[in-house]
Parts: sequence; structure tokens; C-alpha cells
Amino acid sequence: MTDNVTSPQRAADNQVKKQVSLDDRYTTLKGRVLLSGIQALVRLPIDQMRMDQSRGLNTATFISGYRGSPLGGYDLQLSRAKKLLGQHNIRFQPGVNEELAATAVWGSQQVGLFEGAEVDGVCGIWYGKTPGVDRSCDAFRHANAAGSSPKGGALIVAGDDHGCKSSSYPGQSEFAFVDMHIPVLNPATVQEVLDYGHYGLELSRFSGCWVAMITLAENMDSSATVEVGSQRVQFTYPEIERPEGG
Repeated sequence: MTDNVTSPQRAADNQVKKQVSLDDRYTTLKGRVLLSGIQALVRLPIDQMRMDQSRGLNTATFISGYRGSPLGGYDLQLSRAKKLLGQHNIRFQPGVNEELAATAVWGSQQVGLFEGAEVDGVCGIWYGKTPGVDRSCDAFRHANAAGSSPKGGALIVAGDDHGCKSSSYPGQSEFAFVDMHIPVLNPATVQEVLDYGHYGLELSRFSGCWVAMITLAENMDSSATVEVGSQRVQFTYPEIERPEGG
């Protein structure tokens, strides 16, 4: 068999290589990327802002919370992506403690209630492990009763430690959220961490509720290739009659 490809052609083909960067996990707009569970939570607000922009929404994101396994590395990853977050109108401010962080996120849902707002809504994301959920219940209860912004939304990312791996007591947050009338999402894979985050924020916007998402070490400490793209997550809205005045 005759090889019709000349040596110069082969050499030129071999020189055509795709430039690969660690930022690809956040900057790739469509296709598959490798993400850890923590990195999926970092990509979540970036993709949310991209989705909002494609829908003609002028929004921002505010993230606050307090570190603790299985979310111990979340603040570090957010800090490393600070430049990229800034490009997408995302503000990360760690809390002095979990309760103050929850109160700050609650404040993000009040954008639009007063004159002078620069955006139409702010996506609020709180993060913390089970003891942080416990100490923030009063703030969550009142914030949920006050409601979320229709163009913002509030997502509580709760790190549970069922097996007491890195805690003094086993943690499971669902019971607290049920008591506060906060819907709960339970992603089972890294892909679902990213997808359910979008569903949670959209559910919060539609319903006015704060929405919780449970994160476990099995997801946060693992990595997987996930599908990304602005059209991947689609929303279907039920037809309901809203009471006059909201």
C-alpha cells in the first residue's frame, strides 16, 4: 500500500495541536469537561450568568458561607477563579461565620426593593456544612418567609457528613430544611451537582422559596467528565394562577 501523505504534510499535521489550559474546565462553552464536585460548584454561577445573559437578563451572583468538609476547598477554588468570576459579575465574600453569611445572602435577594439597583436580580449562594446549617436556621427561616428575588434566587449548598468522617457528630440537613419549608435537592453525581444547581436557582426564582442542595464527600471529592452548554438544562414552568399582588 502506498502512503500518499508526504513527510512535510505529516509534520505540519503533527504541529497542529489544541492549546489546553486548566481554565478550560470553566471556559469551555459546550462539550465535555473534567470537573470535581467542588469545581462544579465553581462553574455553576459562571454558567448561570452565561444563561441569564443569553436570556437578556441583567443579573449578578453573590456567594458567601463558611468552609467545612465536604466543602472545605470551595472557598480556595473560588479564590483561584477570582478573575474569571469578576468577568461574569460574580462576587465571592467569605462569611465571618455561617449565620452572618446567610444574612448577607438574604440581603442579596432585596435588590430591586429600593432605588439605585445596578442589576435586575442577584443569585445568592450560601455554602456550609451541617453545623453551619444548624446555627443559620433562624436566618434561613426568615429569609425563606421573606422570599427570593424573581430574577435572583437563593441556593443553600449544604455539606452533610452522614458517616461522621470529619465531624464530631453525624450530619443530615434535610430534616432542618423540611421544618423551614425549604425544598431540598439531592444530586447523586458531579453532573447533577451542576444541573441541580441551575434547577435550584430557577425553582427559587419561580416559587419565591429558598432552595437547598445537599452535597456529600462522595461527590465533592470525586471527579468526572460532565456535559456543559447553555442549552443543556431546559426549564418547564407549570401554569398556575398567582394571587393578586404576588
